[in-house]
Amino acid sequence: MMASSLTRFDPISRMLSADPFRNIDDFFSTMRMPSLMGAADLSPHIRMDVTESDQAYKVVADLPGIKKDDIKVNIDGNQVSIAAQTASRSDQQSATSLCSERSWGQYYRSFTLPQVVDDTQAQAQFHDGVLELTLPKKTGGSARPLAIQ
Repeated sequence: MMASSLTRFDPISRMLSADPFRNIDDFFSTMRMPSLMGAADLSPHIRMDVTESDQAYKVVADLPGIKKDDIKVNIDGNQVSIAAQTASRSDQQSATSLCSERSWGQYYRSFTLPQVVDDTQAQAQFHDGVLELTLPKKTGGSARPLAIQ
């Protein structure tokens, strides 16, 4: 069995963790100026956990505020892609926004698993803003011994 782990690499937060002045972001937010350090995290992203058993991979992804019909999952061999979209906040045109922290727009996440997924047996469930994928590993791949002549 091949052990694997998926790790999200975030060079900005790694760099900021060594910075004694990392609270400078709070200073700029009180002045209503965009922070240079916060600019790296403008696009919404999908947070997820991936676990592995002998038979399958299990993916649990947080997609709060998204409707089931607006989620697309694509499996191509060992490549898995999750895409989702939320509607824009145009319903409050006449209101003045005092604080806006909720993300909207397009979400996309793609990752590679160590083994090919049996897409015919894969299952997806969505409830309470959480997408759960069960991705069975494909058995009996196309590997065969090659005779040397």
